Amino acid sequence: MQIREPSVAYGHKKFTIEQYLEIENAATEKHEYYQGEIFAMSGAKLTHVQITGNIYGLFKNKLKGKPCQPYNSDLRIHIPPNTLFTYPDISIICGEPETLNNDEYNALNPIAIIEVLSPSTKNYDRGDKFKLYRDIPTLREYILVDSTSISVEQFYFNSQGNWELEEISRLETSLRFRNIEISFEMKEIYEGTKLLKE
Repeated sequence: MQIREPSVAYGHKKFTIEQYLEIENAATEKHEYYQGEIFAMSGAKLTHVQITGNIYGLFKNKLKGKPCQPYNSDLRIHIPPNTLFTYPDISIICGEPETLNNDEYNALNPIAIIEVLSPSTKNYDRGDKFKLYRDIPTLREYILVDSTSISVEQFYFNSQGNWELEEISRLETSLRFRNIEISFEMKEIYEGTKLLKE
Protein backbone atom coordinates (compact mmCIF):
# COMPACT_ATOMS: atom_id res chain seq x y z
CA MET A 1 0.00 0.00 0.00
CA GLN A 2 1.51 3.31 -1.07
CA ILE A 3 0.99 6.15 1.36
CA ARG A 4 2.38 9.29 -0.27
CA GLU A 5 4.88 10.54 -2.83
CA PRO A 6 7.76 10.03 -2.34
CA SER A 7 6.92 6.65 -0.88
CA VAL A 8 8.96 4.54 1.51
CA ALA A 9 11.66 6.26 3.53
CA TYR A 10 14.59 4.42 5.15
CA GLY A 11 14.37 1.62 2.57
CA HIS A 12 12.03 -1.30 3.07
CA LYS A 13 13.24 -2.18 6.55
CA LYS A 14 10.46 -2.87 9.05
CA PHE A 15 10.26 -0.68 12.12
CA THR A 16 8.40 -1.06 15.39
CA ILE A 17 6.10 1.72 16.56
CA GLU A 18 8.62 2.55 19.27
CA GLN A 19 11.42 2.88 16.69
CA TYR A 20 9.24 5.07 14.47
CA LEU A 21 8.36 7.41 17.32
CA GLU A 22 12.03 7.70 18.30
CA ILE A 23 12.99 8.51 14.70
CA GLU A 24 10.10 10.94 14.24
CA ASN A 25 10.78 12.83 17.45
CA ALA A 26 14.32 13.54 16.19
CA ALA A 27 13.37 14.21 12.56
CA THR A 28 13.16 17.64 10.92
CA GLU A 29 10.58 16.42 8.37
CA LYS A 30 7.30 14.58 8.92
CA HIS A 31 6.78 10.90 8.18
CA GLU A 32 3.76 8.62 8.30
CA TYR A 33 3.91 5.09 9.67
CA TYR A 34 1.89 2.09 8.59
CA GLN A 35 2.43 -1.57 9.48
CA GLY A 36 6.15 -1.29 10.02
CA GLU A 37 7.00 1.04 7.14
CA ILE A 38 7.86 4.73 7.32
CA PHE A 39 6.74 7.07 4.54
CA ALA A 40 8.11 10.52 3.75
CA MET A 41 5.58 13.32 3.41
CA SER A 42 6.04 15.75 0.54
CA GLY A 43 5.62 19.51 0.68
CA ALA A 44 2.45 21.30 -0.41
CA LYS A 45 1.78 23.82 -3.18
CA LEU A 46 0.71 27.40 -2.46
CA THR A 47 -3.01 26.87 -3.14
CA HIS A 48 -3.05 23.85 -0.82
CA VAL A 49 -1.46 25.91 1.95
CA GLN A 50 -3.87 28.84 1.37
CA ILE A 51 -6.96 26.61 1.56
CA THR A 52 -5.70 24.82 4.66
CA GLY A 53 -5.00 28.17 6.34
CA ASN A 54 -8.45 29.49 5.43
CA ILE A 55 -10.22 26.45 6.86
CA TYR A 56 -8.16 26.42 10.05
CA GLY A 57 -8.85 30.12 10.58
CA LEU A 58 -12.58 29.62 10.05
CA PHE A 59 -12.62 26.81 12.60
CA LYS A 60 -10.64 28.85 15.16
CA ASN A 61 -13.12 31.70 14.82
CA LYS A 62 -16.35 29.71 14.79
CA LEU A 63 -15.36 27.25 17.54
CA LYS A 64 -14.20 29.93 19.98
CA GLY A 65 -15.79 29.29 23.35
CA LYS A 66 -17.10 25.87 22.27
CA PRO A 67 -15.94 22.45 23.51
CA CYS A 68 -14.35 21.55 20.16
CA GLN A 69 -10.94 22.71 18.98
CA PRO A 70 -9.14 22.59 15.60
CA TYR A 71 -5.58 21.34 15.19
CA ASN A 72 -3.33 21.83 12.18
CA SER A 73 -1.01 19.33 10.52
CA ASP A 74 1.49 19.54 13.37
CA LEU A 75 -0.77 17.20 15.35
CA ARG A 76 -0.11 13.53 14.72
CA ILE A 77 -3.10 11.18 14.73
CA HIS A 78 -2.68 7.52 15.68
CA ILE A 79 -5.13 4.71 14.91
CA PRO A 80 -4.22 1.68 17.08
CA PRO A 81 -6.38 -0.93 15.24
CA ASN A 82 -4.42 -0.50 11.99
CA THR A 83 -1.15 1.07 13.34
CA LEU A 84 -1.35 4.24 11.19
CA PHE A 85 0.38 7.40 12.39
CA THR A 86 -0.42 10.38 10.17
CA TYR A 87 -0.68 14.16 10.07
CA PRO A 88 -4.07 15.29 8.69
CA ASP A 89 -4.26 18.82 7.34
CA ILE A 90 -6.84 19.66 10.04
CA SER A 91 -8.33 17.63 12.90
CA ILE A 92 -11.19 18.59 15.19
CA ILE A 93 -11.31 17.18 18.71
CA CYS A 94 -14.28 17.74 21.01
CA GLY A 95 -13.83 17.53 24.74
CA GLU A 96 -10.56 16.36 26.27
CA PRO A 97 -7.97 15.14 23.75
CA GLU A 98 -6.91 11.53 24.28
CA THR A 99 -3.34 10.63 23.39
CA LEU A 100 -1.31 7.42 23.17
CA ASN A 101 -0.16 6.56 26.69
CA ASN A 102 -0.94 10.19 27.64
CA ASP A 103 2.12 11.31 25.65
CA GLU A 104 0.47 14.54 24.31
CA TYR A 105 1.90 13.79 20.87
CA ASN A 106 -0.35 11.19 19.27
CA ALA A 107 -4.06 12.06 19.37
CA LEU A 108 -6.62 9.25 19.25
CA ASN A 109 -10.08 10.85 19.25
CA PRO A 110 -10.81 13.33 16.42
CA ILE A 111 -14.48 13.83 15.57
CA ALA A 112 -13.66 15.33 12.16
CA ILE A 113 -10.71 15.24 9.77
CA ILE A 114 -10.19 17.58 6.83
CA GLU A 115 -7.73 16.77 4.06
CA VAL A 116 -6.92 19.21 1.27
CA LEU A 117 -6.40 17.15 -1.88
CA SER A 118 -3.26 17.39 -3.98
CA PRO A 119 -2.83 15.63 -7.34
CA SER A 120 -0.29 13.19 -5.84
CA THR A 121 -2.40 12.24 -2.80
CA LYS A 122 -6.05 12.55 -3.84
CA ASN A 123 -6.57 8.88 -4.76
CA TYR A 124 -5.03 7.72 -1.50
CA ASP A 125 -7.00 10.27 0.55
CA ARG A 126 -10.27 9.18 -1.08
CA GLY A 127 -9.60 5.46 -0.91
CA ASP A 128 -7.15 3.62 1.33
CA LYS A 129 -6.65 6.47 3.78
CA PHE A 130 -10.38 6.88 4.33
CA LYS A 131 -10.62 3.14 5.05
CA LEU A 132 -7.91 3.53 7.69
CA TYR A 133 -9.57 6.62 9.17
CA ARG A 134 -12.84 4.72 9.56
CA ASP A 135 -11.16 2.66 12.29
CA ILE A 136 -11.26 5.77 14.52
CA PRO A 137 -14.26 5.16 16.84
CA THR A 138 -14.94 8.87 17.40
CA LEU A 139 -14.74 9.97 13.75
CA ARG A 140 -18.03 11.33 12.40
CA GLU A 141 -17.02 13.54 9.45
CA TYR A 142 -14.32 13.32 6.81
CA ILE A 143 -13.96 16.29 4.46
CA LEU A 144 -11.93 16.32 1.24
CA VAL A 145 -11.28 19.77 -0.22
CA ASP A 146 -9.90 19.93 -3.76
CA SER A 147 -6.99 22.30 -4.35
CA THR A 148 -7.29 22.30 -8.15
CA SER A 149 -11.00 23.10 -8.52
CA ILE A 150 -13.97 24.35 -6.46
CA SER A 151 -15.05 21.02 -5.02
CA VAL A 152 -15.66 19.52 -1.58
CA GLU A 153 -16.55 15.93 -0.74
CA GLN A 154 -18.17 15.58 2.67
CA PHE A 155 -18.45 12.11 4.18
CA TYR A 156 -20.50 11.89 7.35
CA PHE A 157 -21.54 9.06 9.66
CA ASN A 158 -25.34 8.91 9.67
CA SER A 159 -27.77 7.76 12.36
CA GLN A 160 -28.00 4.31 10.76
CA GLY A 161 -24.27 3.76 11.25
CA ASN A 162 -23.30 4.24 7.60
CA TRP A 163 -21.09 6.75 5.82
CA GLU A 164 -22.86 9.08 3.38
CA LEU A 165 -21.33 11.40 0.80
CA GLU A 166 -22.40 14.91 -0.13
CA GLU A 167 -20.58 16.74 -2.91
CA ILE A 168 -20.45 20.54 -3.07
CA SER A 169 -19.10 22.40 -6.11
CA ARG A 170 -20.86 25.78 -6.18
CA LEU A 171 -19.41 28.90 -4.59
CA GLU A 172 -22.90 30.08 -3.61
CA THR A 173 -23.40 27.11 -1.26
CA SER A 174 -22.20 26.32 2.26
CA LEU A 175 -20.36 23.44 3.85
CA ARG A 176 -22.26 22.44 6.97
CA PHE A 177 -20.65 20.31 9.66
CA ARG A 178 -23.40 18.16 11.08
CA ASN A 179 -21.71 17.10 14.32
CA ILE A 180 -20.10 20.43 15.19
CA GLU A 181 -23.07 22.61 14.17
CA ILE A 182 -21.17 25.25 12.24
CA SER A 183 -20.95 26.06 8.54
CA PHE A 184 -18.58 27.78 6.11
CA GLU A 185 -19.31 29.51 2.84
CA MET A 186 -17.48 27.84 -0.03
CA LYS A 187 -16.05 31.22 -1.06
CA GLU A 188 -14.53 31.54 2.42
CA ILE A 189 -12.72 28.23 1.95
CA TYR A 190 -11.18 29.33 -1.36
CA GLU A 191 -10.65 33.00 -0.48
CA GLY A 192 -7.40 34.43 -1.84
CA THR A 193 -6.64 31.49 -4.12
CA LYS A 194 -6.20 31.60 -7.87
CA LEU A 195 -9.32 29.40 -8.19
CA LEU A 196 -11.53 32.40 -7.40
CA LYS A 197 -9.81 34.45 -10.07
CA GLU A 198 -10.15 31.96 -12.92
